[in-house]
Amino acid sequence: MNIALIAHDKKKDDIVRFALAYKSILNEHSMFATGTTGSRIMKETGLKIHRFQSGPLGGDQEIGALIANNKIDVVFFFRDPLTVQSHEPDVSALVRLCDVYAVPLATNMGTAEIIIKGLERGDLSWRKIASEEKGDMNEQ
Repeated sequence: MNIALIAHDKKKDDIVRFALAYKSILNEHSMFATGTTGSRIMKETGLKIHRFQSGPLGGDQEIGALIANNKIDVVFFFRDPLTVQSHEPDVSALVRLCDVYAVPLATNMGTAEIIIKGLERGDLSWRKIASEEKGDMNEQ
């Protein structure tokens, strides 16, 4: 599965702790992240991650493009609800794309833990079917 990892500045420590705690599960999948978040996770966990631009410089939109093309299966986006983000329209667009394409989205540690445990159990295998169906539609 393809997993996106994103975190606002005040939530980067949380996503790093999450990645450390679930490193063995995450290591079984392909990971993508916005710039600084990806750097921090790679440095502190040793996980291999494809990094995009930082969020404010378009990284959210790069991940959004993958979602729109059904190439991301799960998004862990630790948002800071108490700080105004300069790129809030990009954040809203990313959340909307997850809803449009039925991509599981965790915006906090509690939801992230439920999704990662489901991923470990194979509960998200339906995403493979959705991805294959989308691929068939694109080939027509």
